[in-house]
Amino acid sequence: MRAAVMYSPGDIRLEDIAKPELKPGHVMLRVAAVGVCGSDIPRMLIKGAHKVPIVCGHEFSGHITEVGEGVEGYEVGELMGVPPMLPCYKCDQCMTGNFSRCRDYDYFGSRRDGAYAEFVAVPVGNLLRAPEGMDPRATAMIDPASIALHAIWKAPPTAGQRGAVIGCGPIGLFAIQWMKLMGCTEVIAIDISEEKLAQAREAGADQTFLVTDQIPANLKCDIIVEAAGHNSSINVAAKLAAPGGHVVFIGIPVGDITLENKTFQHFLRQEVSLRGAWNSFGAPYPGKQWTVTLNSLASGRLKWEFMITHELGLEALPGMFEKIKNKSEFFSKIMFRP
Repeated sequence: MRAAVMYSPGDIRLEDIAKPELKPGHVMLRVAAVGVCGSDIPRMLIKGAHKVPIVCGHEFSGHITEVGEGVEGYEVGELMGVPPMLPCYKCDQCMTGNFSRCRDYDYFGSRRDGAYAEFVAVPVGNLLRAPEGMDPRATAMIDPASIALHAIWKAPPTAGQRGAVIGCGPIGLFAIQWMKLMGCTEVIAIDISEEKLAQAREAGADQTFLVTDQIPANLKCDIIVEAAGHNSSINVAAKLAAPGGHVVFIGIPVGDITLENKTFQHFLRQEVSLRGAWNSFGAPYPGKQWTVTLNSLASGRLKWEFMITHELGLEALPGMFEKIKNKSEFFSKIMFRP
């Protein structure tokens, strides 16, 4: 099969490799759509993965082409979404249903070969059946949308509150929509890019600001999702919180983070809660984060198609990552169709 193989950061080659082995308890999926996650960018261009060479790609959907020994209830041709984590089901976190915090997990696209390829063999426990007629691209976007939902559920808003999202990539754009669906009467969006703020308005943001803008001092928010992972945005997020407000961090920093004294004083004196959110999973695996998101995408409650700025064949992947590295064009959700 054809696959984009990373040998080291920046060394990505389109090659013919062996199709995965179909083991008992697995199905073979022909990859229908696979998105580029924000975590793929430093993984494939800067810091590498847990092993190399590796096929990355973990936001994916696919149609069943073969059913392995012992698998029942699945048919050839069905479209599946795939939660990419493979929990150990043995550690204390798994035993309490906190699968996002599993101590010994495997993961498509970073610890085992993923979906920048034509085929992926997937265990039955990682299959999520898409409703009849659901778009494979929407099915591949369950992952970023469920990450946003998992974060917001750390401090869910109530009707009438004001929310904010800092970092308007796909996860941030889904966070805006979730806040509105949960009753926020106003949502603020902040980013470094005018193009991303335009997308934020399409997602439902009521006010948008560049991170360099002077944000009105009285514009405090009850829940803030920080989805950029940059030093400046983390400080902005904490200072934006209303008294007793909540800030949930899902952006992954590359370097060290420093909280300014003014930031620290604000969250200390205003009794602001700072929370981390990692991944998107709950019990029973993969959790309501995934099933609620699946239903919301399938029903049209969550908008997704406006986020896709690139839809490409697998042969375009090495060149696209070169463009990402050189920051030569605007992108939001990049989708490959192997």
